Amino acid sequence: MMAWEQNRISRTMREGGLVLCMGIRQARTPDIAPMAAACGFDSIYLDMEHSPIEFDAVSSICIAALGCGITPLVRVPDHAAQHVSRALDGGAQGVIVPHVSTAEQARALVAASKYPPLGHRSVMGSGPALAYASRPLAEVIETGNRESLLIAMLETPEGIANASAIAAVPGIDMLLIGSNDLCTEMGIPGQLRHPRLREAYAQAANACREHGKFLGIGGIRSDLALQSDLFAMGARMIIAGSDVTYLMQAAGKDAEQLRRAAAELDKEANDAR
Repeated sequence: MMAWEQNRISRTMREGGLVLCMGIRQARTPDIAPMAAACGFDSIYLDMEHSPIEFDAVSSICIAALGCGITPLVRVPDHAAQHVSRALDGGAQGVIVPHVSTAEQARALVAASKYPPLGHRSVMGSGPALAYASRPLAEVIETGNRESLLIAMLETPEGIANASAIAAVPGIDMLLIGSNDLCTEMGIPGQLRHPRLREAYAQAANACREHGKFLGIGGIRSDLALQSDLFAMGARMIIAGSDVTYLMQAAGKDAEQLRRAAAELDKEANDAR
């Protein structure tokens, strides 16, 4: 079976299930993919917008993810067509594109990421997403357009206002709310439970229901109640955290416990004198 036909998150979301995605900002070696899989994540996304990671490392990690059965996504740094196509050619099963605010931008991204007749992505030879197997060109095109996800990030009030128009664009597969950028643009930075942000979530959710697209949420972590509310609202992919946040949380907790234990031993020793 081709790797494309094993796009785990597409199947899960179509069945109404929840996809958990882990962000990758600092890891550079392929073993981060099986580590994420072992932790129970369905997907990883390589963040090329907010880290200096280059395409060779991105492709290596994507290929490792394909091999361990989780879906590799890449957040490209901008809207440049070459970034979109290189990420997909390198093994990504979907691209996350930041700062999509208009239907015109969405249509340009479809042109870059989808093969004809939906778009104008150039066809390369057999690569990672095909497991390097030889396939008829018509099959490559049909399967690639169906299984390679194009995910538009809504991160501005303009993007939310145009959510329905963006979701209506053929070839857009998901609207992903960038919660932190959006609330910052709205003048309520960090207020992830603000009523205005909730209204934005609801507007995007309605747009996805109207046009049969998936809804994803990023930037919400350590708030299970809010994450549960968003799932009930229709979100089917949640980006819960990144390698950086998980490392910092675990390392900080361990260091705190060890410092506390050492202080208690010192106190006991002083009391015994």
